[in-house]
Amino acid sequence: MGRKWYEDGKLLKKKNTFTDFIACAEYLLKNQFGSKEKICIDGRSAGGLLIGAVLNMRPDLFKAAVAGVPFVDVVTTMLDSSIPLTTAEWEEWGDPREEKFYFYMKSYSPVDNVQSQNYPNILVTAGLNDPRVLYSEPAKYVAKLREKKTDNNLLLFKCDFGAGHSSKSGRFDILEEDAFRIAFVLKSLDLISCRA
Repeated sequence: MGRKWYEDGKLLKKKNTFTDFIACAEYLLKNQFGSKEKICIDGRSAGGLLIGAVLNMRPDLFKAAVAGVPFVDVVTTMLDSSIPLTTAEWEEWGDPREEKFYFYMKSYSPVDNVQSQNYPNILVTAGLNDPRVLYSEPAKYVAKLREKKTDNNLLLFKCDFGAGHSSKSGRFDILEEDAFRIAFVLKSLDLISCRA
């Protein structure tokens, strides 16, 4: 889609990222490529921001969501220049020390926009040793969801004590993480049952 599309999805146009994603889901539904009972979404890091934002905006479109090490406390993180990558990321997100960026970020930051509404089944993961998205960020998001959501759908928080931003480094550890994530999605779709 080119450079213009990329430029139209950053800084003070970041919300276009979320509305584009929602438009894609609506297209799938309108053209019967899926149903609200079957669409599951997954994103990691900044992709986790996407997941968190669209869940706040249109939770009704999705059956399940996986937010892996999600960047969901945008304002707090972007104000902390001691976190690796923060100052370098100001070109993408804006510098919240400037009022216009602060309030724009706050308007889409998932932690700041959780509402009293139904949400789909959600799995949120974190790595205790993650230097990019501190484990407290997804934990805070899950706490806010538990406080506000009005449904009985699954809301799981999995913090891996031996992982960083890109999961554990063992040969089979990534496969174990993938299996957990896939099992969550299959359970959300009622395709497997839980063992007692």
